[in-house]
Amino acid sequence: MDTSFYLVTIFIVLWILKRLFTPTTPIPETSGKVYKIANAAEFDALLSSAKHVVVDFYADWCPPCRAIAPHFSELADKHSSDGQLAFAKVNVDHVDNIASRYGVSAMPTFLFFENGAPKGVAVQGMTARPSVPLTGDGLVERVRGADRAALKAVVEVLAGKGGGE
Repeated sequence: MDTSFYLVTIFIVLWILKRLFTPTTPIPETSGKVYKIANAAEFDALLSSAKHVVVDFYADWCPPCRAIAPHFSELADKHSSDGQLAFAKVNVDHVDNIASRYGVSAMPTFLFFENGAPKGVAVQGMTARPSVPLTGDGLVERVRGADRAALKAVVEVLAGKGGGE
């Protein structure tokens, strides 16, 4: 048999293994303080009900989303405050119109809202890197990927317990 047959066979076997072992079950939410958004109206209502909202845009098939989910829940349990700081999760496969509204194209992506609008957060000592783009004013615009340290730093500033500028 020729080499192309073996390559095709290996490709097919790898593809089947990937499909068998890639989790597609919903990511369980362990915190009662994280809102799982089902539609745009629910999202808009949450944005208007709290001064600050931290939103996790995720997908069930995304391994980094699964890895950071427990950390996001812990942050919500520790820092959420009625009317001041809320935490939400938006599944981009189910509520894609919200993800497209804010230009989310990678998962997980964490966005930060103040008074219903996306707003950068001043985090003392935070430097730009691929997972943390900064605005021209040096504000953390969003956190891309499962960057626990950056997410924690922004949440602590929003909760009034971190180094803001």
